[in-house]
Amino acid sequence: MQIRLSENIRAQRRRHGLTQEQLAEALGMTPGAVYKWEAGLSQPELRTIMELADFFDVSVDVLLGYKM
Repeated sequence: MQIRLSENIRAQRRRHGLTQEQLAEALGMTPGAVYKWEAGLSQPELRTIMELADFFDVSVDVLLGYKM
């Protein structure tokens, strides 16, 4: 199983027409945190992953890129 969280965060952000700064503001995070997630330099905490999934209106599985 390969987790594609960083790619999926970027894809969902772009699909919603948001900049990294706008996404960060909506989540109460710093733009640097969003940059690091998308670059694969760090991963958001589980709570934040759940908030991202809710924000983008997708499941956590979709955001993680999990497929059976």
